[in-house]
Amino acid sequence: MLLPAEKEVRALLARYAEARFRHDLQPNGHSSRELEDTSYTLCVMTGTRTVEEALAAADALLEQFRANRGAGAEVSRALAA
Repeated sequence: MLLPAEKEVRALLARYAEARFRHDLQPNGHSSRELEDTSYTLCVMTGTRTVEEALAAADALLEQFRANRGAGAEVSRALAA
């Protein structure tokens, strides 16, 4: 499976949060479609079947990106020494 870019994961999570908030605040046909579309995209991006799984997978991806940045900083410091 191809990994999405960190920027894309963060942007989609923000879109999902906005859609969830709007739909919870004032549910209507538009907010329902927006939430459904964003949920589907999040599932596809993370290779999961439910929104709960997708959110957990997105969190794990973000943690992986963070860890990779930390490892990259360690390598840079070692090379600079």
